[in-house]
Amino acid sequence: MTDIEEILSTDLVPGDVMVIPSNGTIMPCDAVLISGTCIVNESMLTGESVPVTKTNLPNPVPEHRGEVSSAYNTEEHKRHTLFCGTNVIQTRFYTGELVKAVVVRTGFSTAKGQLVRSILYPKPTDFKLYRDAYLFLLCLVAVAGIGFIYTIILSIMNKVPAKTIIIESLDIITITVPPALPAAMTAGIVYAQRRLKRIGIFCISPQRINICGQINLVCFDKTGTLTEDGLDLWGVQRVENGSFHLSEENAYKENLVKTQFVACMATCHSLTKIEGQLSGDPLDLKMFEATGWILEEATEEETSLHNQIMPTVVRPPKQLLPPEPNLSPEQDMELYELSPAYEIGIVRQFPFSSALQRMSVVARLLGEKRMDAYMKGAPEVVAGLCTKETVPAHFGEKKQKNNKSVLECYTKQGFRVIALARRRLEAKLSWHKVQNISRDHIETNMEFLGLIIMQNKLKAETPGVLQDLYKANIRTVMVTGDNMLTAISVARDCGMIPPKDTVIIADAIPPHDGQAAKITWRYADKPTKTTRLEPTTQEMYHFAMNGKSFAVIAEHFPDMLQKLVLHGTVFARMAPDQKTQLIETLQGVDYFVGMCGDGANDCGALKRAHGGVSLSELEASVASPFTSRTPNISCVPSLIRFYFDSSVLTHIYRCSLSSCSCIRKIYIFIRCIGNVFIINIVKILCSEFLKSDF
Repeated sequence: MTDIEEILSTDLVPGDVMVIPSNGTIMPCDAVLISGTCIVNESMLTGESVPVTKTNLPNPVPEHRGEVSSAYNTEEHKRHTLFCGTNVIQTRFYTGELVKAVVVRTGFSTAKGQLVRSILYPKPTDFKLYRDAYLFLLCLVAVAGIGFIYTIILSIMNKVPAKTIIIESLDIITITVPPALPAAMTAGIVYAQRRLKRIGIFCISPQRINICGQINLVCFDKTGTLTEDGLDLWGVQRVENGSFHLSEENAYKENLVKTQFVACMATCHSLTKIEGQLSGDPLDLKMFEATGWILEEATEEETSLHNQIMPTVVRPPKQLLPPEPNLSPEQDMELYELSPAYEIGIVRQFPFSSALQRMSVVARLLGEKRMDAYMKGAPEVVAGLCTKETVPAHFGEKKQKNNKSVLECYTKQGFRVIALARRRLEAKLSWHKVQNISRDHIETNMEFLGLIIMQNKLKAETPGVLQDLYKANIRTVMVTGDNMLTAISVARDCGMIPPKDTVIIADAIPPHDGQAAKITWRYADKPTKTTRLEPTTQEMYHFAMNGKSFAVIAEHFPDMLQKLVLHGTVFARMAPDQKTQLIETLQGVDYFVGMCGDGANDCGALKRAHGGVSLSELEASVASPFTSRTPNISCVPSLIRFYFDSSVLTHIYRCSLSSCSCIRKIYIFIRCIGNVFIINIVKILCSEFLKSDF
């Protein structure tokens, strides 16, 4: 303790070792944990109010020290990084060891600093409306110049006094370029902003209001935007001996309580208790609650007396356990060493990684000497890490012409599917070895346990709003991080893709083994059958692709990407930066793009779009031009509709750019009537807008 000193947070520099207080703190810098664990609320950065667990940075395995190891990377090790501005709610330590972290970034180099810097100095956005406005003003200036020269020549020929010539020539310029135009636009924007505020839409970029009326395409996030935030457990389907059982409504049954499937559901999560309440990812919470098990965590007094061994224990309720048999005293003495309790201790967690699309834990049943590894994640990823004999034959591929795979049946109905797997670890793995082992050694040769099927319902307002946008000839696109077939199913359910329209999935394969990158096409209704891309003019078709294909096409087929986005409706498994790239690509083909998201991982796309609407009121919505208090997409038509309030005069001069004859007519109109009449008209229009409730 003598080596610890107290300093101001402004004096921290990279390389300093800081102690995280046990009662929590707000991080003043970016730091990586080197000992202990922390429960952190990262809503300030991500928009997600669910606390996450941060673990210490794992040490390199001794036998692999000679290999080239990757250096610390924020994205790769974000589960071990405490970001500036986030709130550390609770810390945990063992054997009296303090929770320590090494400072890696300070000031504007931190995650919060980069967010603040992007808000203060955003990437310049070149809007076509303002380009047209400048062009129109240049046309007016040209007309004024011609009139100015013509007036001077004519006045000189008529021998008009020099004073009169100067006054009349300058009068031509002031009449041709109306000074009331900027005032009219500003007044309209102010009134529109006030009326948007009355319906619960807040704006931090007023100049975007004019752009919203030109929006002809809107991108929507899926979870939390088109569908409800929460997930409901629809059912489970277990696998034994390489074949599926019939689907079951829940796992809260006596005959399932001691199965490996339920053990995986009860242990493979990142839940924790905060003030006696379970907290964590909503999916983990629903999955754990479905088992009916009880989670117990060691108190600070207990952890200070023990090493880092089983800090979290889960056990089933007593009513699910079979009754204990009546034993004679002799039998009771023989079984004395066997514990009657059925408890599983979580030895180590490998947190969920969006790049790996899975998470895993190492756990041990009380009384057992060997440990088990449990894993959950995207079905395709989990199945690829399992031994082939444990994965059912009709899991992911159709073996017969009219026989759909199990995964396809669920995803096409719009369900979210999670796969579970398990592996019995070697007896030589001790407690301390497990703490330093890499997840690649654990997540291999797994046994496929089955599927968890989660249901994500559409919001009640979603179909009606999308129908209104369709009638207004405004195209809609879904951009989500969910499964491809699930996204297509939701798009059909909400009306984004009409029932009779064809969906073509584009699969791009990166170059490998000397072969060039290529794109294959397949129908969503026949996913295993590839086809040539020959859409007819009689049928309506929509393209769908995932994030990996999007990245390959953007890199190797940039010209093809612009053609695909013209008919692309579903973009699944998209990373946050890919969402931003999609917005830029759509803008590159002359779309005026709107974006609606829930504020989580959508900040870049919300800010880059012509009109971005965040449905989250958390700090992450600062990056969005518009924030709606209404937690559904009904705010999108309202935002487009209120553009009219600010754009009557703007629309007049913008439409006039369609032909030179219109410019001449406006010039003659302004020249004949004058500025006074225009100012009066603007006043009348503004007063009428205030009275109306359009």
